[in-house]
Amino acid sequence: MSRRHFLRAAGGLAAGAALPAAAQSNRILPVQDIAPLIARITGGRPVEKRDVTVELPSLAENGNSVPLRIRVASPMSATDLVTDLHVFAERNPRPFVAAYHFGPVVARAQVDTRIRLAVEQRVLVIAALTGGRFLSGETHVVVTSAACIDEGI
Repeated sequence: MSRRHFLRAAGGLAAGAALPAAAQSNRILPVQDIAPLIARITGGRPVEKRDVTVELPSLAENGNSVPLRIRVASPMSATDLVTDLHVFAERNPRPFVAAYHFGPVVARAQVDTRIRLAVEQRVLVIAALTGGRFLSGETHVVVTSAACIDEGI
């Protein structure tokens, strides 16, 4: 084998190993259609994209425990009360991640928790308010070491 052939082969191996995790994970866990899940929660009513802040690190090194903070700008009064928060991760094997329910004595609509995420994806939060209104917020996260999937795939 000549030096030129060796370098060409080594370059090809290095390029193959350097493929982004996102490109490989698209094949394993494609984006799921979460519209039916959202429609079941909203009953087909419109969802406004405002007043819901979703905070995740933009890069999560370990998908087993990713910190998540959700805040909804609401006075939490009798006429404007957040009753539920629903969290979706569209590329998790089970995209409906969590639901949080608030009672009338809660002073603010905020949740601080940790969730499992499979791969690079969008995380969407739907807030249900009194009067049948719905608000949403979303963010994007890159997960370098995925959770929720079989590493042997």
